Amino acid sequence: MSERPTASGTLSADSRRSASRTGVAALGYGAANVGNLFRPLTDEQAWAVLDAAWESGIRAYDTAPHYGLGLSERRLGAFLRTKPRDEYVLSTKAGRLLRPNPDHVEGGLDTANDFFVPDELRRVWDFSADGIRASLDESRERLGIERIDILYLHDPERHDLDLALAEAFPALEALRAEGQVGRIGIGSMTADALTAAVRSADLDTIMVAGRYTLLEQPAAAEVIPACAERGTRIVAASVFNSGLLAQDEPQRSGRYEYGALTEELWQRLVRIADVCRAHGVPLPAAAIQYPLQSPVVEAVVVGGSRPEQLRQNAELAALEIPAGLWRDLADQGLIPA
Repeated sequence: MSERPTASGTLSADSRRSASRTGVAALGYGAANVGNLFRPLTDEQAWAVLDAAWESGIRAYDTAPHYGLGLSERRLGAFLRTKPRDEYVLSTKAGRLLRPNPDHVEGGLDTANDFFVPDELRRVWDFSADGIRASLDESRERLGIERIDILYLHDPERHDLDLALAEAFPALEALRAEGQVGRIGIGSMTADALTAAVRSADLDTIMVAGRYTLLEQPAAAEVIPACAERGTRIVAASVFNSGLLAQDEPQRSGRYEYGALTEELWQRLVRIADVCRAHGVPLPAAAIQYPLQSPVVEAVVVGGSRPEQLRQNAELAALEIPAGLWRDLADQGLIPA
């Protein structure tokens, strides 16, 4: 992929990678938690989380209208407006518009989507060119920030992937050509959708959620080769696999995405933890740093709802990990060779 002028200057893929591949510089914060994902946070608590991320050296922030029905964007924007604009990378997403919810009742919450916010709004899929532009404009308004560095199409396979390929991605390409956004891409948990998007559209960066982690790597089969071929970069998200990799001693009762953890994955997790323990490497550190072993992965995004989690993640991202750990995991068939 050739160099393109962006809203923050001209960066080739190689220069973007070299600028963000060491220690905490390769770590971003996924701001779903400050949209009250899984539990409510006060404005003060959310600010403290974002402040801990910034003070820990994190300079990439990802959000979406979906996160807390706009609450994440509003809180993140309020925080980032206190920081120099050229010192951070900001990404948000398009594809779902927020519109008044006719079924809202007093006290109703968006807990069906795991967000503890009033359900006064609802999500409306819109992959049209006008819908994508409206989403960008409305995100800018909620954030209070004009310049969006990366705009992802959010979970298109949950609505209509064919329509996304035909209409939404061309709309994103037009926004980039106009200089409205710096880079464009897709954010998805589905390897097939990611591969189709990379092969069909001219994308700069994709967000791979949970499909390229220390525990499982379905993106290794087709997504990563497609990105290498097309010059598309990857941001890896959900690298803790619903929290399974977030502590040194995994718990068998842990949640795995939308269901229970299978016995096969549990046994794989136990073996990975044993190898990490043998090398004296905390399992969460290996989880954060594993995706960065691929040359097409430029950053890892992690969440967190408490300041101490952000500080710890930054320390784990900067921890030196011996190359022998990756070799042993590959030799045991736990990660691709």
